[in-house]
Amino acid sequence: MEAGNISMKALYRLENSLFALAASLCFAAGPGVAVAQTVDDVRVIVGKSVVVDYPEDIARISTSTPDVVDAVPATTREILLHGKSVGAATVVVWSKSGQRTFYNVNVELNLEPVRRLLKETFPAEDIQVHGAKDSVSLTGKVSAQAVADRAAVLATPAAKSIVNNLSVVNGPVEKQIVLRVKFAELNRNSAQSFGVSLLSTGATNTLGRTTTQQFPAPQGKELKTISPSQGTGIASEFQLTDLLNVFLFRPDLNLGAFIKALTTQGVLQILAEPNLVTTNGKEASFHVGGEFPVPVLQGGANAGAVTIMFREYGIRLHFNPTITPNKTIKMHVRPEVSTIDLANAVTLSGFTIPALATRKMETDIELGEGQSFVIGGLIDDRMNETFSKVPGLANIPILGALFKSRQESKSKMELIVMVTPEFTMPLQATDPKPSINFPREFLPSELPNTPAGMSRQSSKAASGPAGKPRK
Repeated sequence: MEAGNISMKALYRLENSLFALAASLCFAAGPGVAVAQTVDDVRVIVGKSVVVDYPEDIARISTSTPDVVDAVPATTREILLHGKSVGAATVVVWSKSGQRTFYNVNVELNLEPVRRLLKETFPAEDIQVHGAKDSVSLTGKVSAQAVADRAAVLATPAAKSIVNNLSVVNGPVEKQIVLRVKFAELNRNSAQSFGVSLLSTGATNTLGRTTTQQFPAPQGKELKTISPSQGTGIASEFQLTDLLNVFLFRPDLNLGAFIKALTTQGVLQILAEPNLVTTNGKEASFHVGGEFPVPVLQGGANAGAVTIMFREYGIRLHFNPTITPNKTIKMHVRPEVSTIDLANAVTLSGFTIPALATRKMETDIELGEGQSFVIGGLIDDRMNETFSKVPGLANIPILGALFKSRQESKSKMELIVMVTPEFTMPLQATDPKPSINFPREFLPSELPNTPAGMSRQSSKAASGPAGKPRK
């Protein structure tokens, strides 16, 4: 079947060549011979039909490429051309009087839906659509490269290949966006301690002490017994290492008391305000902090070997702004605050690997110029209490409080991240440039080792005191 199709196509091409040769002979034949007429550029859309009116009665019709165009007589003087596939073909029509007419038929893609779609999608853009065989070419000028890319994607289903010849018009300078971010962290710590230690240096001929072991207590250093002939009582010596914050002692009663009653409060405030500048649709990042080494065991051929990798910590910020048609700024923001936590560090094979205390967030917000928004807040409230008591004695009413100790610690951490986007423009050449106020001149205009500085020193050496010439 395939060989038969090939032979039929070859036969049609041969017939078309013979028709062209016959037409040339007719032009040179002179009067009294039928002259062939040629109609060029008959356009037919794929899947659509065109009716051609013929001036005489039709005797026979032939087409060079039946796969491209199908030609059949509708009536005695009407020809129906149906486009089947993209390409070109020659249709020859014979009239009953012997007149021969050649039609060059071009079958093209139906690009009208693509043109309508691009016009509705980009009404303000100048986009032309052209077809050539099984490819589509886009020409014209657009306002941005993103528009050209989207137009090519929309035209992809219309043909096998898309040639994007759209050029981008040089528009105005893009607006610069500055993002002002404030990291405010407030850490409040408080601790309360209460405890009592009793010491007897010989009251009622008894030496002793009571303590809950939560705070340091006095240590007995030397004990001596006094004989009845020399007197009564017991002599003792104690070494006091920590008097706590309240110390009471009655020598006549041989009784001492050490009291720990202390309240401490601390406030730590960390404030960072990074400012980042970028253009529309471009991501910007900021990082201030450091890196710490982390040992990593290798595998494979280097199994057991230890290499060092570095992990970052500190304040990090990523944001990607987009200017909307409503003149607002839509942003994807990713702030992060991390600190080294040695309390949760891990020791492995002699290496101390610290932990990271991290607070991070990721969100999308839309703000107008100059507007501010708190994108994240963290309140961490912790309390730790420790109680110690002497069994039995601590249960005595009223006096039992002297045999108890208590330690309480509280920590409250607050973290707030606030963002403010603004439009900004670079300084003009005539605008004053910002400068840093140094206590002293940072780079003198005439350094000692420069030619200007050396000439100035030589001029000073040539002159005497107060600028007088040397004799």
